[in-house]
Order: sequence, then C-alpha cells, then structure tokens
Amino acid sequence: MLKLNKISLASIGLYVGGILFLVGFWAYAKGNSTLNLVGFFYGFPILLGGFAFKSSEVLPVPVIVAESDTILALRKLQETSTQKQLRRDLTRYRYGIKAHLDEVLEKLGMSPTDEERPVLIAIYEEISEAEETKGAYSLVLRFHSPLMGFDAWQQKQEKLTRFFGPGIVANVVELANKEIDLRLISHKTVEIGS
Repeated sequence: MLKLNKISLASIGLYVGGILFLVGFWAYAKGNSTLNLVGFFYGFPILLGGFAFKSSEVLPVPVIVAESDTILALRKLQETSTQKQLRRDLTRYRYGIKAHLDEVLEKLGMSPTDEERPVLIAIYEEISEAEETKGAYSLVLRFHSPLMGFDAWQQKQEKLTRFFGPGIVANVVELANKEIDLRLISHKTVEIGS
C-alpha cells in the first residue's frame, strides 16, 4: 500500500515541473504554441516550487525496530495523542523547519545554537521494562547529542515530562557514541472492556 507521508512533495514538483518544462521546449522547437505555453507557464513555476521545497525538505526519521503485533495492540490501547502526533510527524517529509523537533528543543533550552542542537537520528516503539512503568507503551526518540552531555538531558527530564505530558513519563538513557534515547512512556490508564 502506498503511504502518502512517504512521498516527497519536492520530488513530485521537480519531476512534474521538469517534464512540463521539457515539453514546453520540445513544443517550442516544433512550433506548437499551445503546448509551448502550457510547458512554460505551468512547468517553470512547478519546477521552481519543487526546488524551493527541496531546499527546505527534512527527511523522515528512520524507524530502527520493526513494529510487532504486540506493540501495535499496545499502541492502540495506550498511545497518547502526543505520541501519535510525534510518530506521524517524524516519519514523514517535513518542510520549512531546520530539523525534526527543532522548535521543541529550543523551547526546552536544549538548542542554544544550530550546532549544539541534538539531532534526531531514529525512532522506535517498545514495551517499557522500567519497574515503575513496566508493560507500558513507549515511543523512543534516539538523538545524536555530541555537544550536549547526558547531565544536561537528565536535568531536563522533568521538564520533558511536563512538555510532552499529560499521560507521558519522559525517561532519558545514555548510549554509546554520544547518543541519547528519550523514552516517552505512556502513563495512561486504560480500563479493559471499555
């Protein structure tokens, strides 16, 4: 099944605009004024739009662990609206932003400059193993954070919980190679049978 969020609008604009523009040139050479006008007056603006989109395009974040049936069932029961929106936004092409979650990191004081901003490199879903949230649905955001140490992430953990809440507990975990996992764990109570 074709997923629309996996299609780059920039690429569509470049292909369609490029084809129309080339048809315009071909029609001009053949003396066909109708196709010439269509090619130039539609093709050129679409081509320029494609270039504009391409220059501000942010690629979807890769999902590094395939979702299992268990995860899908748990997601259906416990996923909060914030987790759902994040998962959808991060796995599609975005335009007009510097990087995924750039504004969020800036609001949280975790992006003093573009160079210091942690870079979101992957996402995945899991079932929480932590004692206080065992069995809960968790959306994990993996950041490469070479200029912002783990201590800074730990200091912001409570602020991250408030920002992404309600119904979410944020937990940061340090990994190798200056990578940080930000686990957004559902703390939503679900009544079985309702």
